[in-house]
Amino acid sequence: MSVTTVKRELLIRHLEAWAAGALHRGRRAVYLHGYADAEAGATAEAAVRVLADLPDLARGRELSMVAVGDDMTTITPRLGEVQRQAGAGAGLTVLGIAAPVPVALRAAGAKGVPSLGFLDAGAAGEPPAPEVVAALAAGRPAEALLVLPPGHSAAAYRDAGFPLLTAAELATGEEPGEVVVFLTGSGKSLEHFKEALWAVDEFAGVRLRDPGDPERHLIDISLQPHPGPLRREILAYLAEVGAATVSDLRTFTLTETVYRAADANRVLHLMLDAHQVTRDPAAGRLGGDVLISSL
Repeated sequence: MSVTTVKRELLIRHLEAWAAGALHRGRRAVYLHGYADAEAGATAEAAVRVLADLPDLARGRELSMVAVGDDMTTITPRLGEVQRQAGAGAGLTVLGIAAPVPVALRAAGAKGVPSLGFLDAGAAGEPPAPEVVAALAAGRPAEALLVLPPGHSAAAYRDAGFPLLTAAELATGEEPGEVVVFLTGSGKSLEHFKEALWAVDEFAGVRLRDPGDPERHLIDISLQPHPGPLRREILAYLAEVGAATVSDLRTFTLTETVYRAADANRVLHLMLDAHQVTRDPAAGRLGGDVLISSL
């Protein structure tokens, strides 16, 4: 399977969960879909189908999907046809707007309502400017899912208005792959995104690379991912800080690596068994307040 298929599956998994939660919390929500090429336009069609099936749209809720790209004359009729075929009710509005992202968000009334932005630069496009991503933070709450071209870093978006950020590289070989970046203010949503990321295991040929791993190890997508890169990153982190609680290491794993918080516990057990780190207290359950130290 291609990287495009993995991106689409990841978006659909997260979009479905996000939209259901957003409409459960409030009466309105906004999803912005920014595409750079025809492949991302096809992903927009898949997004329409997912949103059309939301049961809360039949209960007085409203969701606006706004597609932003270079060729609205092509994408708008396609999305409208998909919406009609899906039988979406009046609660779903699908628009194509040939305008910059901040303008499109204002036109959709995204300020102060739950919002999710998806911006896919494609393999050869230009990554979104930090100020464009910052405009997505106007939602309450707001989330953003970005896809950057190979070789680009997520560091530019750390001050874009989202408290939490994580990134993963989608790779098919030793060469750099496209980088998926997720930004949110919710630890629970970040956990859900990580679960979705590791659940697309049926797509053989595409693997993950942790941007923080200096050895650039390729990891098979699996519900039980290889612990090697996380072990190296935790050891490097402990070498820097000296010691950290299990809770701190879970947070580090969730926000600074490609792994889930639960993977930290699994890897810490392996590291303790291998005598790579020590713990205080020396015995008992590996609870959040246990202090882990480097040797």
